[in-house]
Amino acid sequence: MTHQDTIVALATPSGAGAIAVIRISGAQAITIAQEVFQSIKGKDLTQQKSHTLHLGHIMEGAKTLDEVLVSIFKGPHSYTGENTIEISCHGSTFIQQQIIQLLLRNGCRMATAGEFTLRAFLNGKLDLSQAEAVADLISSDNEASHQIAMQQMRGGFSNEIANLRMELLNFASLIELELDFAEEDVEFADRTQFNELIQRIELVLKRLIDSFAVGNVIKNGIPVAIVGEPNVGKSTLLNALLNEERAIVSEIAGTTRDTIEDELVIDGIGFRFIDTAGIRETKDVVESIGIQRTFEKIEQAQVVLYLIDNGQLILDPDRLKAFQVELGKIKNQFPLKPLLVIGNKADVLTQEQRESLQSSIDNLILISAKNKIGIEDLKNQLLSFVNTGALRNNETIVTNTRHYDSLLKALEEIQKVKYGLQTNLPSDLMAIDIKEALYHFGMITGQVTNDELLGNIFANFCIGK
Repeated sequence: MTHQDTIVALATPSGAGAIAVIRISGAQAITIAQEVFQSIKGKDLTQQKSHTLHLGHIMEGAKTLDEVLVSIFKGPHSYTGENTIEISCHGSTFIQQQIIQLLLRNGCRMATAGEFTLRAFLNGKLDLSQAEAVADLISSDNEASHQIAMQQMRGGFSNEIANLRMELLNFASLIELELDFAEEDVEFADRTQFNELIQRIELVLKRLIDSFAVGNVIKNGIPVAIVGEPNVGKSTLLNALLNEERAIVSEIAGTTRDTIEDELVIDGIGFRFIDTAGIRETKDVVESIGIQRTFEKIEQAQVVLYLIDNGQLILDPDRLKAFQVELGKIKNQFPLKPLLVIGNKADVLTQEQRESLQSSIDNLILISAKNKIGIEDLKNQLLSFVNTGALRNNETIVTNTRHYDSLLKALEEIQKVKYGLQTNLPSDLMAIDIKEALYHFGMITGQVTNDELLGNIFANFCIGK
């Protein structure tokens, strides 16, 4: 594979539709398109201006394949930085394949996954973090993940990293200069200013690293486990949250024997709700496996909803005590995990019974899953667990695991430099740590790359992007 080839791919999803877009990019893109295109006004595509549209037909010899609209984007003013053609044709899969095969016979090569965006990166149209944001933008399925991807694609994250890298690079140059005049014992880099810079970089890196905890769950959805005894209404609650009959509801205890998962977007934030098997002592082998998986899902979840049957606890004080013991065990096993106790079937309680339960169980949320009472309050409580302040303030949020890893490594090197300044470490030793920090900054934006890294990143893209 060479990046000098002219490549072609379907840019719209495969399958039949009203229209499809076929994208061509490379030095010969316009010339090849002209060979198969016949303008209704007799225009020659090679003589037309950039960013213009042309109506005509795709021809295979004397045979007309389709009436199309051709868009011309001349490099470097295109997405890839190269000459680019986009052919809007009718969405028949037969027509799509006929046009692509015709272009392949006339000198194009099929694009690999993400090759258009790879060329945009290689031609300086995007840095590496912006290129990765393109994939995140395509896969975003809620407002929050879309907002983060857009902010990164516009260069918010890469600009922040690039500015830090440039300031550090300037000081690194002065320290390197000191090494050239080691015998004169001169100091070009002001150590006080350098120390202030290192402290500022450390704070920014820590903020970005901390943001990953929020960014990762926003990007992938926040897993919420719904747990509790059998037949307290866990499946009914899942159905009420999703507003559809997703889980089987039955009066028979132990109906849910495995976990059931589904997603819901609340105010732009994605949540993955997991309906688990009821927690109880059982001799049923299949149900026992389900209960074991319940505890596995609690461990994986970001938030736990522990559902109880209000009526059962009110009528049986011993059951209430047993529940409090069980709740304490889960809190002790998962002390840092947010846990909400949800009292179901609240519609059958008297006011006195409500107050009695709320005094016995801290922060109890009363609902009726069957009648969908209190569901909105529950959704608001779930949203409160997500720190969306950074989103509202348009701050940089890290969602990419590769970026997170590079930030951790950069922070480690910066802290070494900080220690070197505090202990008056020789400049040549500090220079090594500074170079390592600069390397990890460069890995994020693509100023430092290798073929393996690029291959891993762009292999995750779809063909045609």
